[in-house]
Amino acid sequence: MTDSTLNKKKRKRSIWIPLLVLITLAACATAGYSYWRMHQQPSAPAAEPPPPPTPVFFALDTFTVNLGDADRVLYVGITLRLKDDATRARISEYLPDVRSRLLLLFSRQDATQLATDTGKQNLVAAIKETIAPPLVPGQPKQEVTDVLYTAFILR
Repeated sequence: MTDSTLNKKKRKRSIWIPLLVLITLAACATAGYSYWRMHQQPSAPAAEPPPPPTPVFFALDTFTVNLGDADRVLYVGITLRLKDDATRARISEYLPDVRSRLLLLFSRQDATQLATDTGKQNLVAAIKETIAPPLVPGQPKQEVTDVLYTAFILR
């Protein structure tokens, strides 16, 4: 073999090694990019979440109650936010019982506590607890999700 054929073989080998390194790096980069894209959140907008269910409200007539100390009067109007229409139907059917429970609750309140925001929030929690027990044995509990004040006057 002559020197020129030996040089050609060396040149071919010296070209193949960097070329194989470049092809390997390109394949690794493509695989890495594909893996990264597969684990990304889809860029297409997600389906909109379903709208929240329509709220179920039950407005009660206003209450006028003498508080523990006879010279103080509470005038309060409330609206109940309920879980479902079945609860609204039960409360509507047994409305005198619900009003009686609330009148007793309101008459036990202290005027100095009701004058503060925390006192009003505590009254909301007490209203939920008062209405929650079954109105008649054998019926489910009333699920009141929120109590909204529509009127609140303390004299």
